[in-house]
Amino acid sequence: MIRIREIDHLVVRVVDLDASLRFYCDVLGCRIERRQDEIGLIQLRAGTSMVDLVPLDGKLGRAGGAPPGEEGRNIDHFCFRIDPWDEKGIVKHLATFGIDAGEVAPRFGAEGEGPSIYVRDPDGNVVELKGPPYRK
Repeated sequence: MIRIREIDHLVVRVVDLDASLRFYCDVLGCRIERRQDEIGLIQLRAGTSMVDLVPLDGKLGRAGGAPPGEEGRNIDHFCFRIDPWDEKGIVKHLATFGIDAGEVAPRFGAEGEGPSIYVRDPDGNVVELKGPPYRK
């Protein structure tokens, strides 16, 4: 039997690598763990998980077909569990980068229902930022 513990990694095809690095590193706090420029792959540490950025003009990116956009995305959304959860601080931090956090709403996730925020990265991919489950 297979038991999934957490997200290991996600691969996101990106149009503007610099804008994506600013979003994932500066805004969300990821850090570059490994680069493989010869194939067009930048691997970012996101807590215990990884987000791989694949520029469309690199070897891997060209193999993936059309770019992400309004009519065709490479992912619907993915979710990062945020700890500690400071709703006001997160919203304020996002605003400093010109990102509208939108509504903080209860949504169900791996640990149960809790607060979350949806934001978009520079390529229009939806990134969910999730807090802890509500206590009963």
